[in-house]
Amino acid sequence: MKSCVTVSLVEEARGGPFVLWDDIPAACSKAAQMGFDAIEIFPPSPDALTRLPLANMLDDHGLQLAAVGTGAGWVKHRLTLADPDPNQRSKAIDFVKSIIDVAGKHGASAIIGSMQGWARGDVTTADAHKYLLDGLSVCGRHAESYNVPLLYEPLNRYETNQFNTLATAKAFLNRLGASHNIKLLADLFHMQIEETDVAGAITEAGETIGHVHFVDSNRRPVGLGHTDFRAIIAALRAVGYTGYLSAETFPYPDPDAAASQTIRAFRYWASPYSVSND
Repeated sequence: MKSCVTVSLVEEARGGPFVLWDDIPAACSKAAQMGFDAIEIFPPSPDALTRLPLANMLDDHGLQLAAVGTGAGWVKHRLTLADPDPNQRSKAIDFVKSIIDVAGKHGASAIIGSMQGWARGDVTTADAHKYLLDGLSVCGRHAESYNVPLLYEPLNRYETNQFNTLATAKAFLNRLGASHNIKLLADLFHMQIEETDVAGAITEAGETIGHVHFVDSNRRPVGLGHTDFRAIIAALRAVGYTGYLSAETFPYPDPDAAASQTIRAFRYWASPYSVSND
């Protein structure tokens, strides 16, 4: 498994669970200095990344781009894939596809989290599921052109009433058939709220897991909450997960401290001795 730290450029998400903020060059330098393998970026729009020499910055620091979030589609532009207005849904799909275009050029996936929307008002649960499935289908096919999967993230019940667990999300995606090109993002914070057994949920999801948000129970860096990571890491290893453990956490008590705590925790849990049976 590989280490990753999050970077947000979205002012409207200020105070949210992202470790580094505002400055991609500085974030690359910090991530490399601390020994991370990659960064995960949450931009306000694709333009925020296309106007940067991102490939050069990543190469200069020996980093990979792990994923790019689409959350600004909701928090900044108020777009979701489950909007009752078909014109708004079309705009949401176009926004996601534009993020896929940026991420895919760097071999990274785009993440669908808050842009999945809700069933509420005139949108029934069946409608919300249909709109989401349609949007994921289109975006998953678009990501396939870059030979990367689209990542779908089940959120906790306070953030969506679409799908809250890995099992229900996996069953939902299976409606698209075997070649849907969508992987699940296992966010350990959301899972602590919704799953009765986090390690068991990981085992059941198996190879459908394409990305992991590495975060403690209180959304602080790993080691600053009450999550028992032994069984979780063992489950990830058992299903053959070799992707990123990405720190989508509050910058607590500050960004530097949060990044340092995360890389220490990663190095401990990435150790082959961390889940021994003693």
